[in-house]
Amino acid sequence: MLQAVATTQVDNERTVVTLWEFAPGAETGMHIHQHDYCVVPMTDGTLKLVAPDGAETLADLKAGESYFRNAGVHHNVINAGEVDYSFVEIEFK
Repeated sequence: MLQAVATTQVDNERTVVTLWEFAPGAETGMHIHQHDYCVVPMTDGTLKLVAPDGAETLADLKAGESYFRNAGVHHNVINAGEVDYSFVEIEFK
């Protein structure tokens, strides 16, 4: 597995801000979000989201078009594109 690179930019009593960088095919590994979170795409790209049951969904993301999710999301995130991809994840403690 080619691992995505996570760089923590802020970690305080209220938030965690992480820059995620993905080479083509890189992935986060299966994980569960413990906090509500917002994702801010830094580049355009396509991510493959894999659920614990193996179900796959493709998400076409556009730079600057943010989205929010509640805690409890369980998935693996994979760069399904042919170029590098990145987003900033903001978790609310």
